Amino acid sequence: MNPTPLSYKDAGVDIDAGDALVERIKPLAKRTMREGVLAGIGGFGALFEVPKRYKEPVLVSGTDGVGTKLKLAFEWNMHDTVGIDLVAMSVNDVLVQGAEPLFFLDYFACGKLDVDTAAAVIGGIARGCELSGCALIGGETAEMPGMYPAGEYDLAGFAVGAVEKSKILAGQDVQDGDVVLGLASSGVHSNGFSLVRKCIERAGADLPATLDGKPFRQAIMEPTRLYVKPVLAALAQHPGIKALAHITGGGLLENIPRVLPEGLAAQLRHGSWPRTELFAWLQRTAAIGDHEMNRTFNNGIGMVVVVAPAEAQAVAATLRAAGESVHEIGRIGPRGAGAAVTVA
Repeated sequence: MNPTPLSYKDAGVDIDAGDALVERIKPLAKRTMREGVLAGIGGFGALFEVPKRYKEPVLVSGTDGVGTKLKLAFEWNMHDTVGIDLVAMSVNDVLVQGAEPLFFLDYFACGKLDVDTAAAVIGGIARGCELSGCALIGGETAEMPGMYPAGEYDLAGFAVGAVEKSKILAGQDVQDGDVVLGLASSGVHSNGFSLVRKCIERAGADLPATLDGKPFRQAIMEPTRLYVKPVLAALAQHPGIKALAHITGGGLLENIPRVLPEGLAAQLRHGSWPRTELFAWLQRTAAIGDHEMNRTFNNGIGMVVVVAPAEAQAVAATLRAAGESVHEIGRIGPRGAGAAVTVA
């Protein structure tokens, strides 16, 4: 007796759906093309040539995901901005070395491919690449039956940038007296969502209708701000910028020390940047103190810029002209026996 033939689709993998998704995303990827792209979507590997304007290029790479923010995307059927989060988490990390993001690749994995959902997610990825000036030149869509619950997926992203060797930012020039500028975040970004979800669960039906003038769900899911173009413009104009810190997991207290020389501390001033309704609601609902807020969330500051005092006002003006909300939030001082970051 001959067995009934089994196709790959019978096993749960729909090649036609995958092909349909590729056709949907090709025009989105095309909008992100830039100098250096030699071959992009469709090949076994994407090719990129480092722009010839670099004399001593150093490549800077970064990879990240979106974390448990995805759980709310599934629950609320909000898939069009998590792709921006994915790009932002990697390109903002690459940026803090002083590097220009050049290209990005994504990895989208699911149990059963829903073309509309995947296209919404990858559309967000393409938009994030556009906003940060890097090319979406490749990626992988993996349909793996039995690996993920129905309606869920996972995301990972990979960014590569370049910086002149002589202009790498590593915080080595930071000195006592330097000014700490904070660039406002767009919200929670993509860190701390395990606690955000607990807060939503604790609040139950008693959720606010709006936060900071936005519907509650929109305020929670607001994508991570992309700081690339404004900060690169400031770096090109102001040699007094000494260090950058992307405020992600660990908040202000654990990310700023990553760019400080030994023996120095960032002395931040409590109340020197605006308190948003979003973070006030999270703190109130979680019933946690200021220290825990500053260690868990960005708490309103998504990127920190350490700059020489003589250039602080000019750097702030350049960033504001590019659309950033900039606040002088502290100074660099001697650490002594204290913490690397204080907020007082």
